[in-house]
Amino acid sequence: MLKAEVDDLKQKLERMNEIFANMQRARFGQSSEKQKYVSPDQLSIFNEAEAEQNPKAPEPDEKTIVVPEHKRKKKKTLEEKIAELPAEEVILDIPDNEKICSYCGSTLRRMGKKFLRKEIVTTQKTIKVVHYYAYTYTCDNCEKNEGVSRIKTVQAPEPLIKHSYASPSLVADVMIQKYADGIPLARQEKIWRRDGIELSRATMANWVIKVAEKWLKPVYKLMKKELLNSNVIYADETVVQVLKEDGKSPQSESRMWVYGCDERSGKSIRIFEYQPTREGRHAASFLKGFEGALVTDGYSGYNAVEKATRCGCWAHMRRAWRDAMPKGATIENSKAAIGYQYCSKLFALERKWKNHTNAERLENRHNLAEKLVDEYFLWVRTVDPAKGSKLEDAVIYALNQEKYLRAFLGNGEVEISNNFAENAIRPFVIGRKNWLFSDTVKGAKSSAIVYSLIETAKANDVEPYAYLALMLSDMQYLGRPFSNEMLEGFMPWSDKMKAEIEKRTLPVSE
Repeated sequence: MLKAEVDDLKQKLERMNEIFANMQRARFGQSSEKQKYVSPDQLSIFNEAEAEQNPKAPEPDEKTIVVPEHKRKKKKTLEEKIAELPAEEVILDIPDNEKICSYCGSTLRRMGKKFLRKEIVTTQKTIKVVHYYAYTYTCDNCEKNEGVSRIKTVQAPEPLIKHSYASPSLVADVMIQKYADGIPLARQEKIWRRDGIELSRATMANWVIKVAEKWLKPVYKLMKKELLNSNVIYADETVVQVLKEDGKSPQSESRMWVYGCDERSGKSIRIFEYQPTREGRHAASFLKGFEGALVTDGYSGYNAVEKATRCGCWAHMRRAWRDAMPKGATIENSKAAIGYQYCSKLFALERKWKNHTNAERLENRHNLAEKLVDEYFLWVRTVDPAKGSKLEDAVIYALNQEKYLRAFLGNGEVEISNNFAENAIRPFVIGRKNWLFSDTVKGAKSSAIVYSLIETAKANDVEPYAYLALMLSDMQYLGRPFSNEMLEGFMPWSDKMKAEIEKRTLPVSE
């Protein structure tokens, strides 16, 4: 009887320590996924030789030892970036009346100039009003002979918003400040006032909503169509608060969903969509017709996407083990540390194959990763966690998600985690800390459109302000309705779009 009571108290103490450790981790611990709780090389439970063995692997020689190609663009140094800026010289000179030799009184002769230093100088934003006029022409001969005045003039580009001062550059600036830089419209209002312009937040909000709906939405729809043609889509969602929404209180939570594909699909696309709830039917509606692989977290709502092959996220699996690890956990004293180590081992293998083709990665997964995954789930079934503990949560997650966590083994294009979608939605989450909420549903939907274009532009190494300003400017000259052929040139991955941006934004050296 006494022993049972002691065991019960020990279990309660262990549970309390677990809760306390997780509270400390949540408040003070590192937020990066690059965890270092357990070294990938410290476990003897894994047989490295057997895991890495491939009898068909050829011996390397001088011809076959190559460095994998890196597609990532080399980052420019500060000096290289400064060299691209417009430049001017400031010459410091002594007064004319002092250009006399203090020894003999002769006039001094300039022998050259010496370099002193470089500085980066900023100036206030250049603001101007552009007045549009159109020449009109008439035929004097018709007027003389027929008494009819036939007038001809140029077809003016359609304004972004009728009877408004909004220009492509101005609207693009407002959008970038809010959605890329996280500056709420209320703060932008003060910034514009400092620059001498009374531009209210209500006016800017109207501009964003109207331009997004009228001009950006057709591009957004074509980007979505391109996304649904990809083989793999990553999805995630986060909370957004909308103050004025029918049937809901201002304090209630809505959702911003994100769907995307990466470079392995040929195009980097991020599409945001606002929905009032987290129900799986929203994902099913957005992904209607998609029959590829859908990579998500453990939320069961994604099962509503019927024709897609759902793939699980090993990063979420690893987090579950991390949350169950007490302070000072090792593989000798913590089952959670062993589970965490299995996941880390899998990620270590995947990093080796990062630059491999889909076919090569699939073969490696069959030869190496599949054995590791089989061993992992055999081990999971041996764990007997305490009821109500974080360890039990991790075991339940593993067993419930096994089908989805194994799915990557049959598709070399699929990543083993949903980190892509989490990274795609992070700019929205960071921006939300500044602007806090959307006022209306229209505002939330417009935000989704603008975020989609900005984040897709960034994903394709296209400067987002230049992209929005150029696109809005050129679209004014297109006839409506916009055809897909017209809009193809405005896709952020379009070579034509990239060339136009580079051509129009080249720095001018003086």
